[in-house]
Amino acid sequence: MYILYSIPSTASCLCRSAIAHPYIFMYIFLFIPLHLCAGGWSPVDTDHYQWLQVDLGTRKQVTSIATQGRYSSSDWTMQYRLLYSDTGRNWRPYLQDGNIWAFSGNSNSESVVRHDLQHAIITRYVRIIPLEWSEEGRIGLRVEVYGCSYWADVINFEGQGVISYRFKMKKMKILKDVISLKFKTTASNGVLLHGEGQQGDYISLELKRSKLLLMINLGSNQYGSILGHTSVTSGSLLDDDHWHSVIIERYRRNVNFTLDRHTQHFRTNGEFDHLDLDYEISFGGMPVSAKPSSGGRENFVGCMEGITYNGDNITNLVKRKKIDTSSFRNLTFSCSETHSFPVFFNATSFLRLPGLQDSDTLSVSLSFRTWNPSGLLFYTALADGVVEVGLTEGKVTVYINVAQKKNTRIDISSGSGLNDGQWHNVYLHALENYAMLTIDGDEASTVRTVIPIQIRTGGQYYFGGYFLRTNTPPAQRSFQGCMQLIHVDDQLADLVAVEQGNMGTFENVSLDMCAIIDRCVPNHCEHGGRCTQTWDSFRCSCNGTGYTGATCHTSVYEQSCEEYKHLGKTSGTYWIDPDGSGPIGPFKVNCNMTGKSTVPPKPTEQKIHLTIMLKPCFLSLMFCADSCCYFAAGSPFTWWVGRANERHYYWGGSGPGIQKCACGIERNCTDPKYYCNCDADQTREDAGLLVYKDHLPVSQVVVGDTNRAGSEAKLTVGPLRCQGDGNYWNAASFNTPASYLHFPTFQGETSADISFYFKTSSSYGVFLENLGNADFIRLELKAATVVSFSFDVGNGLVELSVRSSTPLNDDQWHRVVAERNVKEAVLQLDGQFKEVRPAPPQGHTRLELYSQLYVGASGGQRGFLGCIRALKMNGVTLDLEERAKVTPGVKPGCSGHCTSYGQHCRNGGQCMEKYNGYSCDCTLTAYDGPFCTEDVGGYFESGTLVRYDFLPEGGLPAIRDVKSLSPLLPTEGNLTQEELVFSFSTSNAPSILVYISSRTQDYLAVVLRHNGTLQIRYSLGGLREPFTIDLDQRNMANGQPHHINISRQERNIRLQLDHYPPVSYALPAGSDTKSTVMVFLFSLVQFNNIAPLKAALRSGIVAPVTTQGILVESNCGASPLTISPMAAVNDPWHLDSAGAVFPFNEERVSQDGVDRNAAIIGGIIAVVIFTILCTLVFLIRHMFRHKGSYHTNEAKGAESADCADAAIIVNDPAFTETIDESKKEWFI
Repeated sequence: MYILYSIPSTASCLCRSAIAHPYIFMYIFLFIPLHLCAGGWSPVDTDHYQWLQVDLGTRKQVTSIATQGRYSSSDWTMQYRLLYSDTGRNWRPYLQDGNIWAFSGNSNSESVVRHDLQHAIITRYVRIIPLEWSEEGRIGLRVEVYGCSYWADVINFEGQGVISYRFKMKKMKILKDVISLKFKTTASNGVLLHGEGQQGDYISLELKRSKLLLMINLGSNQYGSILGHTSVTSGSLLDDDHWHSVIIERYRRNVNFTLDRHTQHFRTNGEFDHLDLDYEISFGGMPVSAKPSSGGRENFVGCMEGITYNGDNITNLVKRKKIDTSSFRNLTFSCSETHSFPVFFNATSFLRLPGLQDSDTLSVSLSFRTWNPSGLLFYTALADGVVEVGLTEGKVTVYINVAQKKNTRIDISSGSGLNDGQWHNVYLHALENYAMLTIDGDEASTVRTVIPIQIRTGGQYYFGGYFLRTNTPPAQRSFQGCMQLIHVDDQLADLVAVEQGNMGTFENVSLDMCAIIDRCVPNHCEHGGRCTQTWDSFRCSCNGTGYTGATCHTSVYEQSCEEYKHLGKTSGTYWIDPDGSGPIGPFKVNCNMTGKSTVPPKPTEQKIHLTIMLKPCFLSLMFCADSCCYFAAGSPFTWWVGRANERHYYWGGSGPGIQKCACGIERNCTDPKYYCNCDADQTREDAGLLVYKDHLPVSQVVVGDTNRAGSEAKLTVGPLRCQGDGNYWNAASFNTPASYLHFPTFQGETSADISFYFKTSSSYGVFLENLGNADFIRLELKAATVVSFSFDVGNGLVELSVRSSTPLNDDQWHRVVAERNVKEAVLQLDGQFKEVRPAPPQGHTRLELYSQLYVGASGGQRGFLGCIRALKMNGVTLDLEERAKVTPGVKPGCSGHCTSYGQHCRNGGQCMEKYNGYSCDCTLTAYDGPFCTEDVGGYFESGTLVRYDFLPEGGLPAIRDVKSLSPLLPTEGNLTQEELVFSFSTSNAPSILVYISSRTQDYLAVVLRHNGTLQIRYSLGGLREPFTIDLDQRNMANGQPHHINISRQERNIRLQLDHYPPVSYALPAGSDTKSTVMVFLFSLVQFNNIAPLKAALRSGIVAPVTTQGILVESNCGASPLTISPMAAVNDPWHLDSAGAVFPFNEERVSQDGVDRNAAIIGGIIAVVIFTILCTLVFLIRHMFRHKGSYHTNEAKGAESADCADAAIIVNDPAFTETIDESKKEWFI
């Protein structure tokens, strides 16, 4: 690299004659350093219309620029823009980070400020435009341009000629391709290269609506079940007559497609790796030998240079006449200049051009391109009225208002969606009694109208803006975009004369330049978000993607069932996003919070003559398995494709690399000569689980050898079953302020998200930090209630802070989520405290880091003391535990989970610490489930009862030999207080719900009387009659679930029914307050810390409980949920939530995200199913009641009673008034 150009410090050398002119052209090379002599460039007029232009003689590669103020003066340039061009026309601004870049200049006349360009530019002319300058003086500048030589062969394509590069062999079977070229054009469509083969393979690169479209087809299998066509679009606004660079690199099915330094990586469809081409590959259009189906595509018009194909320099071969170019009319090796002179408008610009005055015809045409839906194209005052042509909601509108005898207003419009960034032509022709508007030269778009007016032109036309005050101002004041080919009165406007000040006027416009930017290319909207834009910003629409945020970066779903579980969610179907913000999309799973979770099964079972594509999914879990069953007659050759798109030849019950089925491992295959049953020509199956989770899930299964006679196969792929989440509990404990973990450099240049949990007793400490040369990113605990997120991408320090309402050093788990993208930065704490900071409209956007990522402490910062877990960066979990095992001062894992999550264990459940989490022990409750919230109930037929016996105070004589008997089993004793809680649902009355008796005369009974009302009887001794509580308010035998809570503290009884307020009662003064009990139960019941019904229904619980009759587990009598559920419409995690419907490959939603038809139909179906189930239940009960046989100890007279409970009541005359005090049973 060397100095390409220098304005030295000696005024006599260069700049003395230049001071009198607002711009200067330089055509010589100078290598005098800036500090050697006096002088520099300083224009006479100091305003925003001055510029300095440098001619480098030939095209050069420019890499750096340095500036200095004028020697020994108060003149310097503080900020400037850089333009460049090959021809001295059609200038292009230097862009960086998606914006027209403004370089910082000097703050005095002596210091040198040098900028290395983020990307080198190829140019002959360089233009410097001062934006800000010294307040003490005027514009002053010395400059050096650095770079190196550049040379390339150029070919001009006029639209007829095509370069056909013929292969040495007629057919080429190509495994690897490298194709590169540069092009520039003003055409929006045209084929750049094309090659094809007779078997259907092809590769094609073409411009389509100013975007580059690459199409590749490597072929598919012989049955055509998978199409091999792959197409990728890149770039935008490529018809700008500037050079664009293209590189296509392919190896097998993996392709890198690079356009102007932006690379897309993709994998072609199909299953073949070779590109089979016949005869030739063409550049600039379709070859003569192309198939007729490939026709109808335009040839390329413009210039190409540096064309290479797999190491062959095509342009050089053309220049040496080694390639046939007979299709060219006039082959030239230089680019022809275009005659367009674009004008660039901002919101404060206008261009005034003269026209004919007092003419009876108005004729104006122009081409424009913009992203804004509205804006003023041109405005002119008539002798008696006005004409306004503008863009309104993407269509061209014309307003003609003439006030002759009376005001006459004519409105016409045409076109739609014209704010798409493409060039569009507008032509307005108006004369007496007639007006015509045509868009893009399309006769079909022409709108004609008869107007009863006379046109008399005023002679002045304002384009792009009108800011004068008039009685009839335009509806649109300004326009943001580009115009060219402006014709007034059918004459092309001479904009060069306007630039030189010889005609017309302008303000704040950039002449001979169109600096329109497509802010949606590259698309910063992730995960399929739709990008829309205006002139200076873009917006992402994330509807239907399953992601949220300014760039659709953050998943709205949790990453596993484990995370839903610890949010308090119950078993059900949910969407999960295993890699968060990573490339894998959300999918639906059935979450079983007590066991394994599965991807909903999509069994694939059919005759196989094809490749089966399965929906891919990926979980980072403690256990994962996919079931695969293969059954065949014949011997097809099969394999399956896993997570990394690799083929695997082992099957269920086997392992990686073994290439056997389960019977081959166990040596029990049908035919000992084979390692799979399906290899023998017999009807047998191979089945088993695929459990190597690094290969799962199964995404594709291929069955070959399908043409052989008698070959038949049946394949079933079961659901993906997964358990646990190794990432959610992945934790490390930092024990000293100097302890830390280090990881590779974090890659989050334009989009980064970080999330983790922490708990600490310290009030400060750095969570993590990653540094660059000047850039950095840091998350830290700044105070006991403050978490800070700070970073610098080159625009200066940005710091976000959130403050908690409670101390964060409470040794409880807290969650931090931080995100930074090109639109904004976000910091959120515990899901409720949040700060959002928009990114500056212009500035650096790329976060460039070089050091290692440090977790815990770094660079002398205050270290973190405590635990960090589930640290995820851009969807990838960092393995803290594994790194902590080999790092001093840091321990893997973290204890004390119950301090933060113990409240999730409800209804008396005990929180139990685990190494990688916690669990809820529901043993001493009447509930079940991961959080002790699931009711345990039973369906009782007539005659069914459950008996629970308290053990005698002497010990365990009856079951002394049961070693696993719980030591917590209750024994008989005197109670001064007890609590009875249960739920029930029945339609039968009278019946006994609960009966508790003792070996003495004490008892407690809860019964339903004949009219369905509830009665509670309490007898504790000392009373002639039991104390009775009658609840006559309502019929409890109405088939609805009811909840009863009875508690006694000595003589005080507290009764609560359902959700009614509790009522208190007092036993008579003469009653005994102690009771000795043994229990016999019904339905979901808890007596103190005893759950008899749960003990009867759970085989793993050893307890003195017996069951008589038919008892089936059911929650039909369950009480309302202990934790009131969130309404479905407000629950973003539940599938029934309208806002959570996620149409991933399976369905679409309406614009508001709600599938209302599906909801209505689903509701109707649910009602029908419920009615059918109720009818079935009634019929089953009826059949069992009248036709079933029971082995019960029913009392005599049961034949005339409705049920066993009624039989007891009927045969005990005293029961209508009292309950036999000698009974030792509790009936429910």
